Amino acid sequence: MVEVQRLYRNVLDKMLDLIDSGQFPAGGRLPPERELAERFNVSRPTIREAIIALETLERVQVKTGSGVYVLEHHTLIDHVYKSVSAFELTEARALIEGEAVALAAKMITPEELERLEQSLVDMARENEAGDLAAGDADRDFHHQIAEATQNKMFILMTDQMWQVRNSAPQVFQAYKSICEQDGEKRVEEHRAIYEALVRRDAKAARAAMHEHFARILDKMIKTAEAKKFKEVREQSDEVRRRFSLDHLISSSQ
Repeated sequence: MVEVQRLYRNVLDKMLDLIDSGQFPAGGRLPPERELAERFNVSRPTIREAIIALETLERVQVKTGSGVYVLEHHTLIDHVYKSVSAFELTEARALIEGEAVALAAKMITPEELERLEQSLVDMARENEAGDLAAGDADRDFHHQIAEATQNKMFILMTDQMWQVRNSAPQVFQAYKSICEQDGEKRVEEHRAIYEALVRRDAKAARAAMHEHFARILDKMIKTAEAKKFKEVREQSDEVRRRFSLDHLISSSQ
């Protein structure tokens, strides 16, 4: 019985990978049971068990007499892409990564510190080249810190927050404008984090991480205020042009 369960779970995982990779695309029909059984080298009852599990997960729909069809799958991260603001993401990053770096200060190895220092070098090069939008070296720096915690959840959350940062248009644009304004300051803030980690000072590392995100939030607020002020001024100018009586006054003189 245990072996049967292991077989069906193994097939289920492989089918989920094929669906997520697009090899079994949404809207398409899965191959027949016989073909799937041959592909995964299992019995047809095992394939049926896997399909029942996929149906329970709402990844497929079984249509009697027609076949098994892959459904569109909207994940939590898809919703976040559309709805999260740059302010919300940055607040979450400050809270999560502040604690991650404090833990990393106790766990980080000399080899990880070397890789972190290389990320700083790469970040400085990006700054000199003006290639700051995607923040590849920046992302690597934060990922290395998450890795140093030896906690898979910190790694997962850090990577997913970066995925939102670079994939949600409204968030990417906000970060792009900040990076372009303060490239040198960004390098300085990351170096402060690195130096606290070298000293294995958890409190200082957390404070440096919080200061980094506090500066980003402050810049975002100022940018939003400036944008809002510009919009209000343009609306005011439009109202003035529309409803000004200057043309009446000048014509009566």
